[in-house]
Amino acid sequence: MSKENSVVAVYRTHTEADRAVKELQRGGIDLHKLSIVGKGYHTDEQVVGYYNTGDRMKYWGKVGAFWGGFWGLLFGSALFIIPGLGPILAAGPVVAWIVAGLEGAVEVGALGALGAGLYSIGIPKDSIVKYQTALKTDQFLMIVHGTAAEVARAKDILETTHPAELGMHSGEAVTVAA
Repeated sequence: MSKENSVVAVYRTHTEADRAVKELQRGGIDLHKLSIVGKGYHTDEQVVGYYNTGDRMKYWGKVGAFWGGFWGLLFGSALFIIPGLGPILAAGPVVAWIVAGLEGAVEVGALGALGAGLYSIGIPKDSIVKYQTALKTDQFLMIVHGTAAEVARAKDILETTHPAELGMHSGEAVTVAA
C-alpha cells in the first residue's frame, strides 16, 4: 500500500468546487496532484453522451461546462458505475487509484472501488465512508495529494473556500476539521 499525504474537501455544489479549483490554481498548487469526484448530474437530467479521446473525456449535460473544464486541466478522467453510488465522474490521479483499487478489490471488497482507491493512498476507512456518503448526496470530493508541505498549503487554501468538510490524511495520523 502506497500511503501518501492528502487533503480531502467536500463541496455541496459544482459551483463551490469550481471556485476551489480556481483558488488552488491561483495559489500555485500543482493541478497534477488534484482530483475531483462527483456524480455530475441528477437522475432527472438527460445525459447526451460521453466520449473519450486519448486520456481526455468529454461530457455534455446540465453541468457539462463544469466537468469539461476539469477534463482540460486534470490528467486522466473516467466514468465509473459503482454499485451503491451509481455513475460517478472522476478526474485526476484518483482515476488510477480507483483502477488499482479494482484490481485489489478482494482485499478491501466492502469499501468498493472508490473506497479501495482512497484506502490505497492512506485514507482511513471511517473517512472513506463519510466521503462515499457525500457522493451519494450529490456532493463533490476534491483531493490534493503530495508532500506534507504541499498538502498543508492546499489545506490552507481550501479552508478559505468554506467546504462542507475538510480532512487531512497522512499514512498514519488523521485530523479532521469542519
